[in-house]
Amino acid sequence: MAVLTTAEMRAATSTDQHGTDVLRLAVGNMRCGGCVATIEKALSARADVVAARVNLTLRQLVVKLPQLDTDPAPIVAALEAMGFPAVPVDAGPASAMGAAEAHGDSTAKDLIRALAVAGFGAMNIMVLSVGNWSGAGGATRSTFNWVSAVIALPVVAYAGRPFFGSAWRALRAGRVNMDVPIALAVVLTLLLSLVETIGGGAQVFFDAAVTLLFLLLAGRTLDHLMRDRARSAVSGLARLAPRGASVRQPDGYFVWTPINMVATGAVLAIEPGERVPVDCCIIEGVTDIDRALVTGEADPVAARVGDDLTAGTLNLTGAVAARALRPAAESFLAQIMTMQGAAEASRGRYVRIADRAAQIYAPAVHIAALVTFIGWLVATDGDWRRSLFVAISVLIITCPCALGLAVPVAHVVAAGRLLRLGVLVKDGSALERLAEIDCAVFDKTGTLTTGTPTISSEAMPATELAGAAILASASSHPVARAIARHLDRPPLAPADVVEVPGQGVEARVGGRVARLGRASWVSEIASVPNGMSGPVFGFAGGRGAAFAVAESLRFGALDAVAAFQASGIGVAILSGDGHARVTRIAATLGVTEAVHDATPADKIAWLEEQRTASHKVLMVGDGLNDAPALAAAHVSMAPASASDAGRAAADFIILRDGLDAIPEAWRTAKATARIVRQNFIAAFGYNIIAVPLAVAGLVTPLIAAVAMSASSILVIANAMRLNTSARPASVTA
Repeated sequence: MAVLTTAEMRAATSTDQHGTDVLRLAVGNMRCGGCVATIEKALSARADVVAARVNLTLRQLVVKLPQLDTDPAPIVAALEAMGFPAVPVDAGPASAMGAAEAHGDSTAKDLIRALAVAGFGAMNIMVLSVGNWSGAGGATRSTFNWVSAVIALPVVAYAGRPFFGSAWRALRAGRVNMDVPIALAVVLTLLLSLVETIGGGAQVFFDAAVTLLFLLLAGRTLDHLMRDRARSAVSGLARLAPRGASVRQPDGYFVWTPINMVATGAVLAIEPGERVPVDCCIIEGVTDIDRALVTGEADPVAARVGDDLTAGTLNLTGAVAARALRPAAESFLAQIMTMQGAAEASRGRYVRIADRAAQIYAPAVHIAALVTFIGWLVATDGDWRRSLFVAISVLIITCPCALGLAVPVAHVVAAGRLLRLGVLVKDGSALERLAEIDCAVFDKTGTLTTGTPTISSEAMPATELAGAAILASASSHPVARAIARHLDRPPLAPADVVEVPGQGVEARVGGRVARLGRASWVSEIASVPNGMSGPVFGFAGGRGAAFAVAESLRFGALDAVAAFQASGIGVAILSGDGHARVTRIAATLGVTEAVHDATPADKIAWLEEQRTASHKVLMVGDGLNDAPALAAAHVSMAPASASDAGRAAADFIILRDGLDAIPEAWRTAKATARIVRQNFIAAFGYNIIAVPLAVAGLVTPLIAAVAMSASSILVIANAMRLNTSARPASVTA
């Protein structure tokens, strides 16, 4: 591996969304949960590391550093000493998967070549073994055995490299991994056969050694390919990010620049058919944008000067120039990939169980094999050949792979499934929590409703309507904008405009003072009837008239509420808005429990009451005032339009405009929890049944290899069932 400079390694160091300095590394030679536990435990004990978290599917390591200028070289050297060579992952999203994909491609090729060699050797040795089984004896049997040895030795030496290399690196680093017992079993089987051949014995196991290796390689190859498929949701996102961008230089010419070198403020040229390289804002040109990556909707959206473009979206029709808003590492696409990767890297209840099991696996299996060998020596009056044969079977059949894969693969597949539904998973353990909910509570404005007010009616003379249009056009308040859209009249320029926060806007129209805003404020200059609500307009000395403001439900709100209620999940509204509006929306949705005028503290107190009553609540909200409640809930969701604080606090981000994805996400979480439980039962059940059979001498090494590989493949295939239907299967609460 090439030696990297400290500067090159520091290029992989960045600051995450929580302000923590992190180092991202692509790590090779990781095989199972035992490797994960070894790396995390060793690095977390270092003074220059705050925390370490491994993502086995992506083969990446995220190290939290005490400060940004921490030298990463000693950390990389420590990994190398443990037998885990690591290279930095560039900050850009396109390169975030590059090292893992390159490693995956080379590993797949090596495994397939080794599998082909093992298969060729197994077929030829099996032909010779048939002769021995058919009764060949004397010189013929001896010749067949020697020819088998000549074939087996180079085949095992080449095809066994994935296991031997991994085992040797682990032993050299003073540890054991799952490949140590496998390598030991293959070598012992081969040596036992050589001893028998040299001594002229009748029992040789060259066919067993090579076929065993073939079956183990077949299982590992399938495991690798299925893992690649499981990580495809993340790698597919990486492929959406361009490797570079055309950046305007001081002389006005555009030069192609690597994506991680595109700085904030740089001017980019984006041609039709190109992906948007980083989050940016159009400064020249008009085009149509395919935003399916962000919203899940295929309909193009018109974009013009002043509109923001999201990294990874597709420019369809026109060439535009855009100014970069942030570097690639902080783009929306990079955040999606980070969230997707976090789906596996999280440590839920089941993951912690699997990690603890993987930690004790290696020593336990060696102890079990040694005890089995000694026990059979005693039981067979010193028949070391038979005892060794049984011990080899124990080494092979005891498998932590299925247990280690039970949760991560299911979470990665589920995260990809949810992404296609328009939901981002920020934390894999949130999938476990979402499956447990018995209550869903929604904020109103901006969550159940679009947050954009509309004017349903008005009753005022034409003169007042013209004046209201003029004042509305002078304000940036959402209600004022709604009035301006509703009246849709070319406004005149008002004079002496004054906007009073929380009250409204005042200006001079045609020489007359007028106000548009709260009824109590307008009543200071005009006659406003008691009980009038909503935005009121009035000229000084005149009579005020009100606009009726309506809210439109967000698409899918009715379906989401109905789906939860039909499944026995309680639904409530928790809003800071007034009584009338909250009650009206609650009645429209058929929600009986609605809390109005709730402050952030009130929302947290309400959630605490539910927790005290043993309820597990899903909170869905979007505003800055919802962020504390989102963080306090058992699990939480926020739409992509939510405030930065809301998105940071939520466990899931809803990319679509509608809310219909929320119950679908819950169904997917329930299905994932069920599959994880099935995987655990299968993994534990396999070892509970298989190990005693092997210890009893009822399992040959060949059968052990088949069983071990089958257990891992079964667990992965079961997780992949989450992708087998267009819509997740309905599950009951």
